[in-house]
Amino acid sequence: MTKIKVGIVGGAGYTGGELIRILINHPQAEIIFVNSNSNAGNPVYTVHTDLFGETELQFTDELSQEIDVLFLCVGHGAAKKFLDNNNIEPHIKIIDLSQDFRLKQHAENFTYGLPELQRNDIVSAKHIANPGCFATAIQLGLLPLAAKGLLSQDIHINATTGSTGAGQSLSTTSHFSWRNNNLSVYKAFEHQHLNEIGESLLKLQPNFNHTINFIPQRGNFTRGILASIYTASDLSAEAALRLYEEFYAEHPFTHVSPTNIDLKQVVNTNKALIHVEKHGKQLLIISIIDNLLKGASGQAVQNMNLLFDLAETTGLRLKAGGF
Repeated sequence: MTKIKVGIVGGAGYTGGELIRILINHPQAEIIFVNSNSNAGNPVYTVHTDLFGETELQFTDELSQEIDVLFLCVGHGAAKKFLDNNNIEPHIKIIDLSQDFRLKQHAENFTYGLPELQRNDIVSAKHIANPGCFATAIQLGLLPLAAKGLLSQDIHINATTGSTGAGQSLSTTSHFSWRNNNLSVYKAFEHQHLNEIGESLLKLQPNFNHTINFIPQRGNFTRGILASIYTASDLSAEAALRLYEEFYAEHPFTHVSPTNIDLKQVVNTNKALIHVEKHGKQLLIISIIDNLLKGASGQAVQNMNLLFDLAETTGLRLKAGGF
C-alpha cells in the first residue's frame, strides 16, 4: 500500500511534537514536511530533543501540495486564518487540532472528529475538526447515557488537566515555580469546551436541556486528564456498567473498567478508561485520557486512519508509562 503523505503546520508545539513522534513510527505514513516559521532550517530534534537519533527531519517555512493530509497544530484562531491565507489543493484532507471548526456555527465543511460519537461520518469526511481534550474526556463519560436518553438531571463535573494542556508558550500558571505543588480552578462554569460537549449530547439526546456544571482545574503534573462526573440516575451500578460496556464494545481505544482507575494507566497512550459507580441516587463516572494523545494528536491520527481506510489502531499501540 502506498504510504499516506503527511504535512504538519505548527510542528514546534506540544501537539506537533506528539504527531511527529507517532507518525515517524506509523507503518502507513510518511512525513513530507513539518512547517514552523520560527524554526525553519533547524532539525526537528533541536526543539523536540527526545527525537535526536530518531529522525533527520528539518523544519521548513514552506508548504507542499504533494501530500494527502494536512495537520494543523496551530493556536486557536490561527487555523482559520491559515486556511484563509493559503490555497490548499482540493485533494488534501485537513485535520485541525484547534477549536476553530468544532462548533456547528463555524464548521463549514468540517466534521467533528470524535470516533466514538460518529465514526461513520468521519470515514467519509473531507476535513476533520479534532475535539478538545477536556471535551473528549467528558463526552466519553456521558455519551452512553445520552444515547439512551438517560440524562434527565443537571450534570456536575470536576476535571483536572496537566500543565501541557496550557500549551508550550510560557505563562505565569505554567511556570514550574507556580505550578509545582499547586492546584487551582480556572474558567469555572464557562470553559470553551462546554459548547462542543453540549452539541454532542444534543446529537444523541435532542431533548437534553439541563445544565452542565463544569469546574476545570490545573494540576501539578505534566500530562493527563481525570474527569469526575456525576448526575442523578435511576440506573443500578450493574445496569450502568452493562450500558457503558455495550456502548464502547466496538471502539478499540475506550475501555470500561469494573474497578477504579488512575491516570498512569493512560498517560502516553491513545486510550480512554471509564469507570462507573453508584452512590445513592448519584451515578459517578470517572473518565481518564492523555490530553496530548487521545485528547489531541493521538485522536488526530486515529481520525487519519479512519479517513484512509486503515484500522483505527494503526500506529497507535502505545505503551503507558506505568511507573
